[in-house]
Amino acid sequence: MTTILLVEDDPALRRALRTMMRSRDLEVLDVGTGEDAVVVASSGTADLMVLDLGLPDIDGLEVLQRIRAFSAMPVIVLTAHHQQSEKIRALDLGADDYVTKPFEIAELAARLRALMRRAERETPAEERLTYDDVVLDTRRHQVTRDGEALALTPIEYRLLEYFMRNPEVVLSREAVLLNVWGYQGGESNYLDVHVGHLREKIEAGGRPRLIQTVRAFGYALQKN
Repeated sequence: MTTILLVEDDPALRRALRTMMRSRDLEVLDVGTGEDAVVVASSGTADLMVLDLGLPDIDGLEVLQRIRAFSAMPVIVLTAHHQQSEKIRALDLGADDYVTKPFEIAELAARLRALMRRAERETPAEERLTYDDVVLDTRRHQVTRDGEALALTPIEYRLLEYFMRNPEVVLSREAVLLNVWGYQGGESNYLDVHVGHLREKIEAGGRPRLIQTVRAFGYALQKN
């Protein structure tokens, strides 16, 4: 079943859209603020987002930009504005489609169906990376160790994914920065801080260390 993350601060419209979606056998997670939208999106439980740009706490375009930092799920934006520049900005930030208020429920339903068909054609097969007792689900952006879910930030997730795609290979600091952040250089302890936070999470509860420091060079994902 497809799960829709519905982000709309108008209670009446949110109820109407939720009813429409559920009548079409869609699972709905609905929130009324941008901060809640980012939190739910980061959990990886939604397959598609319907995002109102006019939110009470933070601008919907900022929500879209923050979510695109860690998720590629399809997004339809809803806007009460008619300025062409806002629609262009939303598309530039990664929106897949937009609907201008007021709109017919049937129009949004049709756009949802089209986007779901497109996503189904384009979604790659699910990939699970495994090393020791750590499992990383690349489609849902979920990580577990010994069956326990780990709450990683987008940077921590990308770090772990890069390590797990190169198990038992000594990776230089420059290679990690280039492949995870897209550049080399930066402050000397920048990478160390993020690796330290990742270690705290995957080694909680006394689990054996998997990310080893190779002195004066970099890191390696390997058992002691």
